[in-house]
Amino acid sequence: MVFELDTKRLEFPHPSYAEEDGLLAVGGDLSVDRLLLAYSNGIFPWFSDDSPILWYAPNPRFVIDPSKIKISKSMASVLRKKTFSLSIDRSFKEVIQLCATMNRKDQTGTWITQDMIEAYSKLAELGYAHSVEVWQDGILVGGLYGVLINGVFCGESMFSKVANASKAALIYIAQEIELRLIDCQFHTDHLESMGGEYLSLTDYLAIITKDQRHE
Repeated sequence: MVFELDTKRLEFPHPSYAEEDGLLAVGGDLSVDRLLLAYSNGIFPWFSDDSPILWYAPNPRFVIDPSKIKISKSMASVLRKKTFSLSIDRSFKEVIQLCATMNRKDQTGTWITQDMIEAYSKLAELGYAHSVEVWQDGILVGGLYGVLINGVFCGESMFSKVANASKAALIYIAQEIELRLIDCQFHTDHLESMGGEYLSLTDYLAIITKDQRHE
């Protein structure tokens, strides 16, 4: 069952009510408070310019355990050679803009609308959304961004202008930030090759709703 949200009420149905494809609700808004409530309950927005706001809670969830991220021999060589330099939160707006505009195989258009860019930029200003930047000779060649909630990095999108740049960004955030989990949301072969695996919604919620301050 897909629920219709009321913009005047800050609430979501339980994510276990999501459809088989993960769709849970429609409507609402992209306010900071609603986005934080969504992510802290395993829910995220995913829609296009020509549709209303759609909210998803996939079951199972596709995730990466940061301690088990897979680094191929060729990628390990790239890292050893220091082909890239990396940073965190240095150019969030540029990263999200490039994620929105990069051409991707088998994909037309983008789900990162202008409203999404503005909403996540606000989250970044408040310290909830973060970016990783990959630089080569001073030029931004790759990166990713997402939302950090209770030790879970909910990855939203990544881009790569040169080979291995997005892989470097993902490895960097797994190794440089103390995380419980990297939430990839949906399966891709690329993420599976780096250690992605399915996790039940129940187990995912047990992790993301647990407050680290009281452990």
